[in-house]
Amino acid sequence: MIFADLFFLYIFLPAVLVLYVIAGFADKFIGKLRRKNRRGRFSANENPVTNAVLIIASLLFYAWGEPIYILLMIFSVIVNYAAGLLIARKEQPSKAALAAGVTFNIALICVFKYSEFLISSVNSLGLSLPVPDIIPPVGISFYTFQSISYLADVYRGDVKAQKNPFLILLYISMFPQLIAGPIVRYGTIAEEIVFRNLTLSDVSEGSFRFFVGLGKKVILANQLSIISEQFLDGNLDGLSAAGAWLGLIAFTFQIYFDFSGYSDMAIGMGRCFGFRFDENFNYPYISRSITEFWRRWHISLGSFFRDYVYIPLGGNRRHQPLNLAIVWFLTGLWHGASWNFVLWGLYFGVIIILEKYTLLKIANKIPKILLHIYSIILIVFGWGIFYFEDIGRLGKFIRIIFGISGNALWDIVAQNAFTGNLYLLIAALVCSLPVGKLIRAGYENSLKAKSGAAAAAFTFGKAAASVLLLTVSTLLLISGTNNPFLYFRF
Repeated sequence: MIFADLFFLYIFLPAVLVLYVIAGFADKFIGKLRRKNRRGRFSANENPVTNAVLIIASLLFYAWGEPIYILLMIFSVIVNYAAGLLIARKEQPSKAALAAGVTFNIALICVFKYSEFLISSVNSLGLSLPVPDIIPPVGISFYTFQSISYLADVYRGDVKAQKNPFLILLYISMFPQLIAGPIVRYGTIAEEIVFRNLTLSDVSEGSFRFFVGLGKKVILANQLSIISEQFLDGNLDGLSAAGAWLGLIAFTFQIYFDFSGYSDMAIGMGRCFGFRFDENFNYPYISRSITEFWRRWHISLGSFFRDYVYIPLGGNRRHQPLNLAIVWFLTGLWHGASWNFVLWGLYFGVIIILEKYTLLKIANKIPKILLHIYSIILIVFGWGIFYFEDIGRLGKFIRIIFGISGNALWDIVAQNAFTGNLYLLIAALVCSLPVGKLIRAGYENSLKAKSGAAAAAFTFGKAAASVLLLTVSTLLLISGTNNPFLYFRF
């Protein structure tokens, strides 16, 4: 099941929300009985009924497309729950339990996501080992990374080990962020899992955020995918340099609106259920360096590798270039079992290492516009490496975009695609800039100035925008423009 689907939008999600509200009243009633009987507050779970609704909905959501893999996820939850208790059972945290838990999670990813890639790579050296045909479980990279972060944080003493296995199941399986993130740290929502105070403001803000994400995916990303597939898929022999660049620029916008759209929908739904997930994108295409870009893009993944790989390896204190190379090798590999992803990760890793010793030291002396141009060129080129899993096609595409392949530099196909989709490309450009952030800042300033008219106008604008986004997205989904989120495969 995916978010940008009519069944999810009009049946599954409304049904879950209705049941969740009813469950909320049940929790309040149970709480009153407990207090009346002088049994005090719930120590392990203040929201037993609402949490049960979320767990059942999450398991149903995941089992909808891959019912067999729900057993794998539950098994993972059981192992990580037990490992968390073993880590924290003594005065001194258990390194052995931490090592065993982390090894289990890494092995899980290696077996189900990388075994075919690893064995095929070994076979390329002359061996003939049998290659397994395993379809990776959707979202396995996300929920295993959440499990690793939980175990590490318990070991560090940043969070307490959860003694209620159902609450660990809720943390790992929560459907808003289960499939494609953001990677939510347990400490971020530990209190909210036990106790939530859902308000009408949460539902309003969460719903609006959800509709913004839906619009990003259906109205922008899906339409941009038509352009990128037109020029980047198929035979490259007749592709002009202009067509190659147009397809690559379309993909640059597509992947941003696809993934940030999913994150917006996940954060919005979490808010509607009383959870506040951390932001995952912060307008990455306005960056003035690649280092800044990766502080703004997929923030939850970047912070994961920083806190659980880079710093434990030594961080800035020792072997910094080596530490960065390891992190970026793993970052690339995390995105997919293919050498182009490894190359993509190392490409950005090399640039970031070079920036630390050159650009970042003199950035304040360089005009900002030049820094923007420098960054966006490297980012767009990087998405070309990301797109082509076939290294041979990637090499051919690179020759095309630089005009050294013998292909035409410009053709009527690229010209017509550009002029026919100019409005879409302009909309994508505008929406990738912090326009919404500026509007929000104006609204907050009006509240400080106690301007009722401005606050009312902003509230009405949000409601109207929500209705418009839902209506247009629904019409596009009915017309058959639905396609899976790109990050589902990671």
